[in-house]
Amino acid sequence: MRIRIVGAGAMGRGIAQWAATAGHTVELCDARTEAVTAAVDFVRSMLERAVEKGRSSAEESAAALERLVPLDDPWAPGPDVELVVEAVREDLGTKTEVFGRLEQVLPATAVFATNTSSLSVTRIAATLKDPTRLAGLHFFNPVPLMRIVEIVPGAATRPEIPPALTAFVEGCGHRAVTVADTPGFLVNHAGRGLVTEALALLEESVAQPADIDRIARDVLGLRMGPFELMDLTGLDVTAAVIDSIWQGFRYADRLRPSYLTPNRVAAGLHGRKTGRGWFAYGPDAPAQAPEPPVTGDADRPVFVHGSGPGEGDAAALREALTAAGAVVETGAEPTSGAIVLVPVWGTSVASAVAEHGLPASRSFGVDPLPAAGRRRVLAVTPAADPAAARDARAVLGRARDGDAYAVSVVRDTAGSVAQRLLASIVSVASSIAERSIASPADIDLAVTAGLGYPVGPLAWGDRIGAARMLELHRALHRTTGDPRHRPSRWVTERALLGLALTDPGTSPDDCVDGADRANGTDAP
Repeated sequence: MRIRIVGAGAMGRGIAQWAATAGHTVELCDARTEAVTAAVDFVRSMLERAVEKGRSSAEESAAALERLVPLDDPWAPGPDVELVVEAVREDLGTKTEVFGRLEQVLPATAVFATNTSSLSVTRIAATLKDPTRLAGLHFFNPVPLMRIVEIVPGAATRPEIPPALTAFVEGCGHRAVTVADTPGFLVNHAGRGLVTEALALLEESVAQPADIDRIARDVLGLRMGPFELMDLTGLDVTAAVIDSIWQGFRYADRLRPSYLTPNRVAAGLHGRKTGRGWFAYGPDAPAQAPEPPVTGDADRPVFVHGSGPGEGDAAALREALTAAGAVVETGAEPTSGAIVLVPVWGTSVASAVAEHGLPASRSFGVDPLPAAGRRRVLAVTPAADPAAARDARAVLGRARDGDAYAVSVVRDTAGSVAQRLLASIVSVASSIAERSIASPADIDLAVTAGLGYPVGPLAWGDRIGAARMLELHRALHRTTGDPRHRPSRWVTERALLGLALTDPGTSPDDCVDGADRANGTDAP
């Protein structure tokens, strides 16, 4: 295939390298000829590095470079061009001008694709004489390494174009997911679950950024915590995406931004690229403060409280602490000096204290989520005795294999930190599924490939169980009153019906014959 790529910046040159390596002839052009020269040099260096690392032969790299054709004029006639990929700056006027000019010089059979990450594909296409020829083809940076592409048909896109683009992408070695033309498409939309909830936790003074990041990594198993991720991406970029998706979905509570970001963006606290964001960077930046040492009494008796649905979590904690050599009381009530540990699931320690008459000064919450690493989370209320909290931290740090747990101390909140992050990740993904923005399988595929999560958000929810996820969402909603935690229809239905969150289920279309539906009649 002969492809023309318009825009020789980071995305354009990455797409060019990827497509040329896969065997396609690639015309690379830009309004600035020096940008094309720099892009070709960059691709050459990447191909040479691939040879040095043994990922490609010298002959293969030379052939790929030969298939890369620099153009001086983006608007040159191209009778053999079959696909155009636009990768210019993220501005509606600029993109529509590019396609309008290309429409005048390229054959009507050429498919147009925009690499937009945030603009409406339909609005870009609407300015063309033939809006049916354009679709979104959203790559992620760096293109050769991020092996996922979002294919976004606009409202007028011809039905044969998305499958053709899927075949093209997968023929080049990447995975493709088809996504509705909605704000943020799929990956950027799904990513709001983590960062918006992390910012909400910071707003509420539940924990500091470093603590939230540690919990996200060590309990949930994420490669990067949300604040590290924002610093890497750039808070200016993250805040703009958060706001645009929230506004695009008409101020949906589930996507509500934080008041914390605008002032930080205005102050230039954008992250790594400015030397300071949520954390400091650079050779002169101070090292991140280490976690405080454990100083409490690990031999102080503990009583693990659990009743009703929480008894299973309490039993598991009792067993783990007993196996680690902790002094675990077995009576019906705690003794006068015992630490009381309460596994919380969508609720708070304060509510357990009030409901069950537990001693407020020595009752603490423990997150029962199975930790991906060696970390537990202890929640303290304003009534907690600091000395008792230190002892509780020491007890939780015990492990039978001698490899002690790190213990994060956070402020008491409904669901604690990891549960709220996970609940939000699953909730946002579920809302994407219930809107039919993408299929459950594509949601999980795109998020694992695009965001690096250890498992797709819907499959993650299935690991917990649909019924237990619904219990978590309901408890968070009931305890906080915040509509952000309202259970989604997707989770609610699947929990009630015994279906997996990854199961697309039966749709009305599945129950009506295709010909009869086309005629507006019911199947017999």
